[in-house]
Amino acid sequence: MLIRFGYEISVNCAGDTPMNCLLDIRDEHRPQLRSAEVVTTEPEVPMALHRDMFGNICRRLVVPAGDFTIRGDGVIEDPGHPDPEDPTAEEVPVARLPDETLPFLLGSRYCETDRISQIAWDLFGGLAPGWGRVQAISDFAHRHIRFDYANASSTRTAYEAWEDGTGVCRDFTHLAIALCRALNIPARYVNGYLGDIGVPPGGPMDFCAWMEVYLGGRWHTFDPRNNQRRIGRITVARGRDAADVALIHSFGPHTLTHFFVRCEELEG
Repeated sequence: MLIRFGYEISVNCAGDTPMNCLLDIRDEHRPQLRSAEVVTTEPEVPMALHRDMFGNICRRLVVPAGDFTIRGDGVIEDPGHPDPEDPTAEEVPVARLPDETLPFLLGSRYCETDRISQIAWDLFGGLAPGWGRVQAISDFAHRHIRFDYANASSTRTAYEAWEDGTGVCRDFTHLAIALCRALNIPARYVNGYLGDIGVPPGGPMDFCAWMEVYLGGRWHTFDPRNNQRRIGRITVARGRDAADVALIHSFGPHTLTHFFVRCEELEG
């Protein structure tokens, strides 16, 4: 199947404002592109690309004072299969984990494992290690948090999501990641596109957050917000938590004036 993806984001800045944007899809998706991902701005400004410590594509630019828009658009081919699952995947003992997974065991800005450790062991310490325990964590976060855009917060942590019981996809993901890490299971935060393909429409489109968990020698997708295997995920950025994958990091004040995200299957 072919999926069209893209965004249009407008801001207003009082003065020239440097920004670092993580809006380009990850390199591993590029062989699947059937129409190149094209990024434009209005007004047109110079942009420079680099990759951060997690391999995400970062786009640096200076936004001039006034109204400014950045747009992205592309078409990707997807096999049309739901996220793979492997109920036989086992947890890997810490001593045998690859070096590159170790940062995803540690506490981070939004995933304070020290505060949630006892909760994790009380709830899940008695379960058999492996895929089933991670799925139980995803099930728990899905039930515990009530999705509500009106209660979105850019500062809510995993522990606060546990306390509040409300939030958006990043809160579901932070809570599940922190619980996994507290049990010595590497887990990382993912931001990307997820259209309503194969499921009923879920309202206005937005970028989505989910997690990848290291089991059986590879990373596996779990989605505490939707808690089901979905079709057509397109990864934009990975990191320890939302602090590493901010769509727009602005080095100065700005006002968001327009936000649109597209991720839809093309007919025919």
